[in-house]
Amino acid sequence: MERISDATISRLSQYYRTLDRLIEQKIQTVSSDEIAEIDGVTSAQVRKDLSFFGSFGRRGLGYNTRDLKTNIGYILGLDKIWNVALIGIGNIGRALVDYSEFKKQGFIIKLLFDNDPEKVGNIINNLSIISFSEVHEHLKVEDIHIAIVAVPAKVAQSVVNKLVEAGIKAILNFAPISLKVPRGVMIKNENMSIELEALSYHLKNKYKK
Repeated sequence: MERISDATISRLSQYYRTLDRLIEQKIQTVSSDEIAEIDGVTSAQVRKDLSFFGSFGRRGLGYNTRDLKTNIGYILGLDKIWNVALIGIGNIGRALVDYSEFKKQGFIIKLLFDNDPEKVGNIINNLSIISFSEVHEHLKVEDIHIAIVAVPAKVAQSVVNKLVEAGIKAILNFAPISLKVPRGVMIKNENMSIELEALSYHLKNKYKK
């Protein structure tokens, strides 16, 4: 199968959430036009994104919302349970620990790490914060698949280096810095400042016109 772009995967995640809301509203079928209108894309784009993975729905009848949600969930790997380690229990880290949607989607935070002696040993959501110096042994014991990094920029690269050495292949980075990882390791950067700057750019140029 040809390589699927990150943009396509992001749109599939949008469709998944749209279908979840439609199911809550007890809507049983939906067309590509309706999905497109909700998610701000074209119906052709919806059909193209889905066509990478097979044939869904029936011409003239649309898609069964539950079936399509199940299929997209399978494509996104949401049919599995993924063990997660969170590194950095500051403001962002604490918010992530409390984010209930992770567990609903099959992402289970199993380990919390920090280097602050005042935080190590504290309990959050029945998890004890562990010193990051012990990261290697704990990641293997808990069979961690994904690491979330929410540490200051100045230490982020060294943290990621240790995670890679410990065998982690998937990292979600909240530190406001671009990080380097070797081939075979996937890293996604979630930089809220950049997203806000993009919004401010569009606002400024809209009103300038």
